[in-house]
Amino acid sequence: MAGVAEVEITGTLTSTTMVSVSRHIHINGIVQGVGFRPFIYNLALIHNLKGWVRNSASGVDIEVTGTEDELNAFLAAIPQSAPPLAQIDAINTQEIELSVFDSFNIIHSQNQPSDFIPISPDMGVCKDCQSELFDPQDRRYRYPFINCTNCGPRFSIIQDIPYDRPKTTMSGFAMCPDCLAEYENPRDRRFHAQPVACPVCGPQVWLEVSPGVRQYEKEEAIQGARQMIAEGKILAVKGLGGFHLVCDATNHVAVDQLRIRKQRPAKPFALMAFDLETIRKYIHLTPAAESLLSSPQAPIVLMPSIPGTEIATSVAPGNKTLGFMLPYTPLHQLLLEPAPGYPSALVMTSGNLSEEPVIHQNQVARDKLAGIVDAFLMHDRPIQRRIDDSVFTVVEEQPYPIRRARGYAPNPIRLSYDTPEILAAGPEMKNTFCLTREKYAFISHYIGEMENWETYQDYQTAITDYEHLFRIHPKAIGYDLHPDYMATKFALERSGTENLKADPIQHHHAHLAACMAEHGINPEEQIAGLIFDGTGYGADRTIWGGEVLVGNCLDYERAYYLKPVPLPGGDLTIRKPARMALSTLWAYQLPWRANLAPVQNLSEMEINILSTQLKNRVNTPLTSSMGRLFDAVSALIGVRMEISYEAQAAIELEALADADELGYYPWRLAGPVIDMGSVLKAILDDLSQAVPQSLISARFHNTIAQLSLGIAQAIRAAQGIQQVALSGGVWQNLYLLNRTLSLLRQDGFLPLVHHSTPANDECVSLGQAIITAYQYQHKKE
Repeated sequence: MAGVAEVEITGTLTSTTMVSVSRHIHINGIVQGVGFRPFIYNLALIHNLKGWVRNSASGVDIEVTGTEDELNAFLAAIPQSAPPLAQIDAINTQEIELSVFDSFNIIHSQNQPSDFIPISPDMGVCKDCQSELFDPQDRRYRYPFINCTNCGPRFSIIQDIPYDRPKTTMSGFAMCPDCLAEYENPRDRRFHAQPVACPVCGPQVWLEVSPGVRQYEKEEAIQGARQMIAEGKILAVKGLGGFHLVCDATNHVAVDQLRIRKQRPAKPFALMAFDLETIRKYIHLTPAAESLLSSPQAPIVLMPSIPGTEIATSVAPGNKTLGFMLPYTPLHQLLLEPAPGYPSALVMTSGNLSEEPVIHQNQVARDKLAGIVDAFLMHDRPIQRRIDDSVFTVVEEQPYPIRRARGYAPNPIRLSYDTPEILAAGPEMKNTFCLTREKYAFISHYIGEMENWETYQDYQTAITDYEHLFRIHPKAIGYDLHPDYMATKFALERSGTENLKADPIQHHHAHLAACMAEHGINPEEQIAGLIFDGTGYGADRTIWGGEVLVGNCLDYERAYYLKPVPLPGGDLTIRKPARMALSTLWAYQLPWRANLAPVQNLSEMEINILSTQLKNRVNTPLTSSMGRLFDAVSALIGVRMEISYEAQAAIELEALADADELGYYPWRLAGPVIDMGSVLKAILDDLSQAVPQSLISARFHNTIAQLSLGIAQAIRAAQGIQQVALSGGVWQNLYLLNRTLSLLRQDGFLPLVHHSTPANDECVSLGQAIITAYQYQHKKE
């Protein structure tokens, strides 16, 4: 059923007579590529109506004749019975001059260049297709590209709207008579399923052991790939939105070899297993987690791991969670099919070089991945745009996004108010961009780290792509304050070239606005925001990250912030938390004791250089970052001295926390400054008394939760604000998030957390867009 509570029907008939009338009906939302026209066709037959239905570039148009009773029943049934993948945003009806039709038909699409329509994301294989895939009597038995209107590729293959086969990457595959018959039959679930194909006429799969040489094809290729995986080999497998690097997740040697070849020493790998029953052996699942895994979006779901399983420890070193997904394409289903002696779980990590975009073209994969993999499992269905797997976890039995991509993008965020056409350039790390039009905010799929040239090129291509698909011509551009960010430079260059208004947006203000937009809060309403992350360029040109803001979409006040400490060497200290620990102690005038873990980790020369830097203030920008504070504590108690991926020190600190510990350390406010000196002193005292890391970690986490409550109370006492947004990457720490939510709710607050966009920097583009749109309209008035 398609979003019934959110559907607005305008122009509904109210009288009831047997006189025939004609109505024109226009439906907005995700109503193409989801079986909507055959649904309308069959619904019209049920209600004895005559007329037609067609796609347009702005939705679905219907012209229909019948009695008023029949038309009312028809209209009421549309949102109640719509196809599962449909998302209806509005149904507009108007009475027209009586038309006489002999029957009800589906007619050809009509396209107006200025019209637009939301596009369905790619969806995981449905139960019907999965059943046919493993049915020896079905003509698509074991065909790795089986799909229908309820599942399969969409966003990754569409080239233009309206969504018709000639405007997809399937245009090169002429349908055989059997497929064409299904495609043209409104009563068939493959009616106008644009990727429809079969072994006779559709894409094929093959295996290359030597790049460019097809050693096996079709079923032999799949069996050959399975045998190589079982033997401990590493494969590149072309999927829906790009390549995966694949190996046996229970084979320690294979996983270690993948880490060496990919030069990825510790960042966790994603996993895939055939069914929920298998996944339950490896992670603790709640009903919400199972629902996420089994959903058509089929994201990776991070949940607590079960100790002592056969999964190689090197899959996620230093973590208490594992990320699993179910096989969301028929090819993955065949690759994961259970068999005696075959691995029950596979590593399924992005097929790319470090920090580059996921590879989606066959020749690029051969050129870049040949030194990593032992073979390539490829196919010839072109991927129009690369897209990563989405990643979620569960908070309070609700989905909590970590990365929003396949299955979710380009689904728009539906806003409660109209917006002008705006482009928001997004942040530097975990980049997304955002385009707005009417009541839609189109947040891009996950782009990645903009410091990488390939990513930046992909970013520019994707912006052009989205603007074309959604017919958006930006009137203004929002961008980050940081002058050196690639996205900022792009925004300013385009603003100058096209004479567009450009608005600089403070990073943490964007976080606040994004959370407001997700929750449908009036842009002018004042709320509080605990915006905790690693890096954001501040209005005072220092590095912010431990920010308590009070504001709305027009302005904000920096009510409280962590005491700024030096970040000697900038990125060097981010990569070496041991340096951050000593810098933090120095800022709070606490001694560098010889027995402290970071002192023992660094060489005498490094310590001397660090001391000189701090005393002489050489390349020591100030930061109020909460993320850096977590790094400092992690190193201080001996958890992680140097990182190989973002937030590793904080993640490993969280993994150690004792869930039964309730104690916390004292902290204080010095005006707007959050002073952590007493916290650090207490940690040093615990270290001197040999208190276990697990207890110190828990007490530190509990301290930040209590601090969050205390600051929220201070703001409420001063300004009466009850709503508190929790945004920023630090809130992906579930130990901290769950305790903070509990404390806030117990004290009568209304905490706001992200459920549609990640709390990390992926949400920043949405906030930039909302602020820019509001300021554009406000200043225009």
